[in-house]
Amino acid sequence: MTVRELQDKILKLKKETNTVILAHSYQAREIVEIADFTGDSYKLSVDAKNADADNILFCGVHFMAETAKMLAPQKRVFLANKDAGCPMAEQMDRELISQLRAADPDRTVVAYINTTASLKTVCDVCVTSSSALRIVKALDTDKILFIPDCNLGSWVQKQVPEKDIKLLHGGCPTHAAITAKEALKAREEHPNALFLVHPECVPAVVELADYVGSTSGIMQFAKGSDCKEFIIGTETSISEHLQYDCPDKKFYPVTKNIVCRNMKLTTLPDVYNSLKGMDNGEAFAILMDDKLIADARKCIDEMIRLGG
Repeated sequence: MTVRELQDKILKLKKETNTVILAHSYQAREIVEIADFTGDSYKLSVDAKNADADNILFCGVHFMAETAKMLAPQKRVFLANKDAGCPMAEQMDRELISQLRAADPDRTVVAYINTTASLKTVCDVCVTSSSALRIVKALDTDKILFIPDCNLGSWVQKQVPEKDIKLLHGGCPTHAAITAKEALKAREEHPNALFLVHPECVPAVVELADYVGSTSGIMQFAKGSDCKEFIIGTETSISEHLQYDCPDKKFYPVTKNIVCRNMKLTTLPDVYNSLKGMDNGEAFAILMDDKLIADARKCIDEMIRLGG
């Protein structure tokens, strides 16, 4: 069976099962092509909430599907590949953060959206990479514990020096693997290109950027810019998607090794088999009790209240 034939079967099943397919931007091209919505994790969860569908099939990683379930608890939410996790989301647990809160109760715990539902229950407010700076500025406290990504936290910290932001050693291993040496080499090879960087990268790389922003921010900047060449400092799929969307421009991954292996676990057959298995127990459903949803959602509701 060809990719196109399998995509056609998926599109047919999607209609028959009243399912909306969400695909994170780091997914492979053939999955993005059959998705109803694409983009960053939180944006997709909002899409899940607003979608007129009984079922949500998330092509991403586990914490993303959890967030979709929290925002749309009345819908059935499935993860296309049950083994697709996020190393950063699993680096810290609620027991650790509870202990830190008890030791320093005056700090507001700011959690990156890339965390588990369990961890969110002991946090005060969530942020995304695009809203982190805005939310931290809006907080009426100066003492903050920012988790789990110390690189995103460091980027925020430098822009609000008046706040006392404590960081823990956590982060995205994919973005953190990009080195300043690789970035400088890419800039030498493409002197006319703008360097667009995700704030999950280490500070030495972020300092070399022409633009720092979320995945969607990077894509919007590249599409709207008059510049014709870009070095992309985030997961390699973004360079590929941008090249399809803007064939008259050139996009260069800062290094060819920026691959999120967890995102790439999801395949087109996974999507097909999930749609086939929704009613016989073979698809991987996100199951959360009402208390977990209510407790974990509080920090997301606070983010929304603060303009996230």
